[in-house]
Amino acid sequence: MTISPSLLQKYARLIVRTGANVQPGQVVQLTVSVEQHDFAALIIEECYQAGAKKVNVEWQYDKKAKLDYLYADRETLGTVLPWEEEKLKQQVKDLPCRIFIASDDPDALNGIDPEKLSYVMQRRGTVIKPYRNAIDGKHQWVIAAYPSEKWAQKCFPGDDSAVEKLWNAILKTVRVDDNNDPVEAWKKHTEFIQQKASWLNEQGFSSLHYFSSNGTDFTVDLIPGAKWEGAGAINTENGAFYIPNMPTEEIFTSPLAGKCEGTLVAVKPLSWNGQLIKDFSITFENGRAVSCKAGEGQELLEKMIHMDEGASMLGEVALVPKESPVNQCNFLFYETLFDENACCHCALGMGFKEVLPGGDDLSMEQAQEFGINDSIIHVDFMIGADDLSIDGVRPDGTVVPVFQDGTWA
Repeated sequence: MTISPSLLQKYARLIVRTGANVQPGQVVQLTVSVEQHDFAALIIEECYQAGAKKVNVEWQYDKKAKLDYLYADRETLGTVLPWEEEKLKQQVKDLPCRIFIASDDPDALNGIDPEKLSYVMQRRGTVIKPYRNAIDGKHQWVIAAYPSEKWAQKCFPGDDSAVEKLWNAILKTVRVDDNNDPVEAWKKHTEFIQQKASWLNEQGFSSLHYFSSNGTDFTVDLIPGAKWEGAGAINTENGAFYIPNMPTEEIFTSPLAGKCEGTLVAVKPLSWNGQLIKDFSITFENGRAVSCKAGEGQELLEKMIHMDEGASMLGEVALVPKESPVNQCNFLFYETLFDENACCHCALGMGFKEVLPGGDDLSMEQAQEFGINDSIIHVDFMIGADDLSIDGVRPDGTVVPVFQDGTWA
């Protein structure tokens, strides 16, 4: 499919100026597939026109990633080399504005041993995590998407117009078309999400109760004083407002780690590490995942839950109404950036210390004392059935309907 140059330019500008909100003098770190080199050039030029000091690029290639896993041993793949760690140290110094362009093949790592995948991720993640924590809240970042042929074919198998259909869906969900000003559209959208977040914050809920006919019956405690957030965030170093996810429809917070009970049933497959987990549920006792069932990817799901001490606990609960433009596309994207914005979801693993009052100034250890979960993973899975209801419970026991039949009550 050919997308008009003017529309592509409009999309690139939206990512740089509204999503990442690149500021004059900033270093930018762009992560993108080698297949999307032409779009990368548009992004790079937009960054420089926004005043970027330097744009660095990390190229990704699905085929190379699979070949690495097929032929290199796990010790080699799991080792963070000195030059890689020096790059991470430089990022802590530069606090670059980071832009990620998602276009991965959802089946890129099919057939790779889940044990090997988990080992490599766990070993590398342990080294990388302190650097990630050091820049958290201190830089802008955004994830957006560009359709690849294999991703499109996964969404629309055997369809000659698959890429065109995926393009249309992506542009619809990010509010870009030939007849509108996407910057103004995003301004209105973020205002709506922030109004909903403000309402949730006013309620002062101490817990949420989820229930659905598919078997979801789950209660989770919330951290006293923790904020519900949505749409955008603020770089505490320079005050710049940015939108981390394009698209975004969620309002989220981090729950109290280790305080939840019951079962969550996923309504969509999860694409994790280039492999799929389908038809699954997770049961929690005393705040931790104690069992899981999957129609496909059982071993991978079990490995994920045991990645580290915090992987079995929740780091996020997020509310998304079924009227979401992503959900209205009526197909599975096989990409968490989109699928998590189709319906309500939760995330295993790391929480967000920024939801705490003054959270950006806290160390991760201090945030944990308030109840924020810590882990090397953060994996969203979708639970928003069409009949999902969620009740908010205040400290005095008052119950307030928050969601009914998959949307705001």
